[in-house]
Amino acid sequence: MNRVSFFFKEAIRSIGRNPIPSFAALMAVLITVLVLGVFIPAVQLANGAADDVRSRVQVSVFMDKDASKADVARVAERLRGDTPHVKNVVFVSKEQALKEQKKQNPEAYELLGNVNPLPDTFRITPDSASNTNALLASLTPKGTSGKGSPFDKAIGEVKASKSETNKIVKITGAVKLSLGALAFLLVVASVLLISNTIRLSLFSRRREVEVMKLVGATDSFIRWPFVIEGLILGAAGGAVAICMLALAKVTILNQLEGIATLISRPDMIAFGPLIGLLVLASVLVSAAGSGLSLRRFLRV
Repeated sequence: MNRVSFFFKEAIRSIGRNPIPSFAALMAVLITVLVLGVFIPAVQLANGAADDVRSRVQVSVFMDKDASKADVARVAERLRGDTPHVKNVVFVSKEQALKEQKKQNPEAYELLGNVNPLPDTFRITPDSASNTNALLASLTPKGTSGKGSPFDKAIGEVKASKSETNKIVKITGAVKLSLGALAFLLVVASVLLISNTIRLSLFSRRREVEVMKLVGATDSFIRWPFVIEGLILGAAGGAVAICMLALAKVTILNQLEGIATLISRPDMIAFGPLIGLLVLASVLVSAAGSGLSLRRFLRV
């Protein structure tokens, strides 16, 4: 117990001797934990938004305007029975499609009178958004010319509503890549700053360390105060960052839960586990900084 108390006193004394580097290391950990605290939920939100859009991806099979009921029945049997990657098939008659379009844009369709330019349509939901292209390939197999065409002559066109999905996926990837790169750079900066702080502590006490070596002190006995110093800096920076995140949650996020459905998604990480991850991250960053410094510079 006396030895542990000695280690902590030496660590606190070392921090007091190097206040500016210690403060810089603490701030680096604080910013890193803040970024990680925002990064993890932000990535989950981006993935959730992309998944929501992916779940709405549909492939539309438009029948030819002159298609008969027998043609529609034949295509429906093929789609529901022999087509891979199909989760659900909904048939929308030309009359139903006209009613839907009139509700959305009544002025444009009033000009048509009794004319219905819309075809019978099958709206297909793929079993997975990633299988959309495979589904399209099965619906429009390539012929001898290498060009795809619908599998049935009664089909006028096959079209996928995937442009929005591709945009969302690209934006999601860019957000995750940017935040990930920023988090990685801040982690590296925190490790190096803590390492530099420990290095300065070692340098300022190099004579003392030499004397301890001469009187028989082991390497582990000499290392522990510096390890604890790094852990104290990391824990302090992480604690301040967690307090700031908790304040932001109480004052901002909790007030928006009833308005913004994204931030109250059931698959979002809870605040408790998030705090646990951030505490672990701050400890690992500080331990990495201390270990790097001690390995390289504790050679007396």
